Amino acid sequence: MKVLVCPSGFKGSVTPDTAADCVEAGILRAMPSTTIHKVPLADGGEGFAHALVTAAGGTIHKLRVIGPTGAPIQSFYGILANTRVRTAVIEMAAAAGLSLVPKDCRNPCMTTTFGVGQLIAAALDQGVKKIIIGCGDSGTSDGGAGMLQALGARLVGRDGQDLPRAGGGQFLVSLAGIDFSNMHPRLKKVAIEAVCNWKNVLCGLQGVARVYGPQKGASPEQTEVLAAALDNYATIIHRTLGVNVADAPGGGASGGLGAGLLLIGAKLRPRYDALTEYFHLKDIFNDCDLVITAEGGVDDQTPRGKIPAEVALRARERGIPVIVLAGTVGHDARVNYDVGIGAFTSILQRPSTLDEAIGETERLLTDAAEGAMRMVAIGRRLAL
Repeated sequence: MKVLVCPSGFKGSVTPDTAADCVEAGILRAMPSTTIHKVPLADGGEGFAHALVTAAGGTIHKLRVIGPTGAPIQSFYGILANTRVRTAVIEMAAAAGLSLVPKDCRNPCMTTTFGVGQLIAAALDQGVKKIIIGCGDSGTSDGGAGMLQALGARLVGRDGQDLPRAGGGQFLVSLAGIDFSNMHPRLKKVAIEAVCNWKNVLCGLQGVARVYGPQKGASPEQTEVLAAALDNYATIIHRTLGVNVADAPGGGASGGLGAGLLLIGAKLRPRYDALTEYFHLKDIFNDCDLVITAEGGVDDQTPRGKIPAEVALRARERGIPVIVLAGTVGHDARVNYDVGIGAFTSILQRPSTLDEAIGETERLLTDAAEGAMRMVAIGRRLAL
């Protein structure tokens, strides 16, 4: 039997490549003669850089940067192999992700994307000609202001003084001007492509502060502070640079990082258009009998562009069955049958806390893959 294993990651727990290894181990316990093709997938968030390096070949480079809370952290970026031009891949979550913000410190008014700018600068210093940036799983809402500061931008307040470096989104409420005269010299020589949620916008009632601020720890009052700050940010950008970021598609991605990326010339791409290209999704289904994918949760939102549904839609075109292993099965998950998912199941074996489940994810995922394949084996015998 030939099985394609193409999981996403489990946020805060295991990366896509680790998830793929776990699923492989479980399959081989049940059916040792199975031929397995692993293609870990990530939608731009945690695990994106490693997944793309795994798919395309390349190396991971580690460095210390300023993390989302302003403290130094160990981070990384990738350099891809066998590309037409020297290409780096960065996931913003590696420098400004929500999982890097301690639960008792979650206040997106204060978190920063400064470390993302440091990763970009490090890649530029490597002489790359192209940078791919994954936007997802952010713990920030600073409009990419910290990133811009790390790359040499001056953000000037109404008092004529520079806004605090790596200060967080709340300080944008007093922004009065932007100076790009000392930006990193190689920015204009590099193509930057950002993989993002195309539907996220920076400002308004559906702006990133109001939609995602509470998920990142913002109180109702802090949410409104952020909304006002990002509104002012967009106004100053339009007045100073002539660029409209307030409602630009993707401008609200990763707490408004998309808006900041637009200012340095990045092209924002809908995530699944990009993933189809990067991970060669049209080709991975060749010569396989079954697909197993996995993600942290499956529910009625999964068909709206999440990896299990995207995988299933493509597999269904080829008549290949799909099984999803999920951390949780949520509201109205049955709608996933309509997009080609043949079966889904939770990996949990007993009632447990989130922390307990996170600590056991690798074992649970391996056991779940074994159980699924034993069911498949029984089904094959019954069909004879």
